[in-house]
Amino acid sequence: MLSETPHNDSQRYRRLVVISNRLPITLTKEYDAEIKLIPASGGLVNALLPILRERRGLWVGWPGIPSEVGLENLLIVANEELGFELKPVSLTTKDYHYYYLGFSNEVLWPLLHNFPTRCNFEPIYWKAYQSVNRKFAETIAKSAKSGDYIWVHDYHLLMVAEELRRIGISQKIGLFMHTPFPPRDTFTILPWNLQIVRSLLQYDTIGFQSLRDRNNFIDYVRAALKGLHFNARKRISIITTERHAVKAGVYPISIDYEEFVNEAADEKVTNHVNLLKQACRDRKIILGIERLDYSKGIPERLKAFQNALGRFSDLIGNVTFIQIVVPSRSDIPEYKDLKYEIQQLVSEINGKYTQPGWVPVHYMFRSLKRSELIAYYRVADIAIVTPLIDGMNLIAKEYCAANIDCKGVLILSQFAGAAEQLGRYSLLVNPYDIEGFADTIYCAYIMDDDERQLRMRKLRKSIKNQDIFWWANSFLAESEIYSTG
Repeated sequence: MLSETPHNDSQRYRRLVVISNRLPITLTKEYDAEIKLIPASGGLVNALLPILRERRGLWVGWPGIPSEVGLENLLIVANEELGFELKPVSLTTKDYHYYYLGFSNEVLWPLLHNFPTRCNFEPIYWKAYQSVNRKFAETIAKSAKSGDYIWVHDYHLLMVAEELRRIGISQKIGLFMHTPFPPRDTFTILPWNLQIVRSLLQYDTIGFQSLRDRNNFIDYVRAALKGLHFNARKRISIITTERHAVKAGVYPISIDYEEFVNEAADEKVTNHVNLLKQACRDRKIILGIERLDYSKGIPERLKAFQNALGRFSDLIGNVTFIQIVVPSRSDIPEYKDLKYEIQQLVSEINGKYTQPGWVPVHYMFRSLKRSELIAYYRVADIAIVTPLIDGMNLIAKEYCAANIDCKGVLILSQFAGAAEQLGRYSLLVNPYDIEGFADTIYCAYIMDDDERQLRMRKLRKSIKNQDIFWWANSFLAESEIYSTG
């Protein structure tokens, strides 16, 4: 739980207003045309629920489907169950295609992950992005109260603060970037880079996942805008503009550590772990699990595994690589191409190395139930978490938390935000260095039990000390002030 700061009748917390692209619910339309509501789960939702309930807060976002008759009644029920208010932003099908699939996922996502050649700089996408950010701001303005703290999340809504200031909203506004922020030369490629950075400086606090991301942002602002004053500090830098001071800080997001520990020890999960061990016949299990995305480095890890099989003969027949890919953004052509590339690599590896009774790569393209996911975390002797670039990558932290036997080894990309916290006791790799990557896989395979346990205990302690509640508490404590009255 979040720690509480003592306060009296004359000093209380501000009401918290959370803004994200999606509400913390999923609305589905059944075949009978009935709309059904499913509460969302996950680290961010779990961390913010107690704060929103305590402060009788508000969450603003898109409900996931176009506004229809009956939606308001469903949200009233959800408000009562959650203990705080949900406020939907109405988006059209055109908004979804141009703002979300277009600008958010074909421009900002690849750009922020330092893949500018994958960007599609369609002017109509930019107009839709501005329009939708304006819609969010208008919805917020109708519900915002004096003294509220407005907390915006992620790259979908970078312009919201500027739109709110234009309307006349003077409340404190914070932004947390869940994605990386790219180097200056990459961000400058964006045709609308100056408009976006000026909008970002309308926030009072901007939170980044890592020092790398914060420093990239500061470097860009220094070069792009003149007349600003910078007070550089280790964790929080202050940018002073003509209007106000902007905090640019590092707040690495995390997971609900205790929840993963408890679920990993559950009898249902333990039974699943035993079944997986029997199926793999006491071979060491290597696990890769990511959603389908070109930033996750899935082809590179398959190539590294193939290289390791070719150079270290004692791996043959003694390891099983389970690669799980969770479907994502299937509407975008590049993701279809990536899926095909992964399938081809799996076929190539299995075609070359399969022996009677042993298939080197077990590939699954599907989502997992949470209990299944945690069972795979527990059974894996080695987890490969090697994005080409990532803001944080919570899979690395989830794997360690679920590793209650402390026998697992984490192979982690040096380009993941998590490397700043977990790099010392994981095995860091450059995912582009296929041969060095393969060497690291073999190093993890032959690592003795004492070293495995020492490394995993250190990793788990670090994650426990800086869990999701620590993250939320850190951002809010340094971003807001108390209101009076």
